[in-house]
Amino acid sequence: MREITLRTDRKTQLLDITRRVQDALGELDGGKAALVYVPHTTAGVTINEAADPLVGEDIESALQRVVDEGWPWKHVDDPDGPNAPSHVRSTLTGPQVLVPLRDGKLALGTYQGIYFCEYDGPRDRKVYVATLS
Repeated sequence: MREITLRTDRKTQLLDITRRVQDALGELDGGKAALVYVPHTTAGVTINEAADPLVGEDIESALQRVVDEGWPWKHVDDPDGPNAPSHVRSTLTGPQVLVPLRDGKLALGTYQGIYFCEYDGPRDRKVYVATLS
């Protein structure tokens, strides 16, 4: 297993980590699939179009509308406001993706990329990458 570390700049932010995941795989032997896992309850990972960076911004905006900050949240543990929306958003994207490998490379579609999804930043974060046989 390899660990990717990153720093987010905003409360909600999608970062294309495809190249960093592929680089991590270059250090691992064999495998039929890559597991990309985020060990945080207020962040996630997803696969979507990476050819146009505006797609990430659209996903950020949509998740902010779907899970509104202004709801009467019960889980309030942050002096700057509730981070319950961050937990719900991370549940929607999920903590992991599984990508098949072809000749040691991520078998993504032409326009697909892997996004790290920050919902409670800015923060230092980790992503784990492992190959599965």
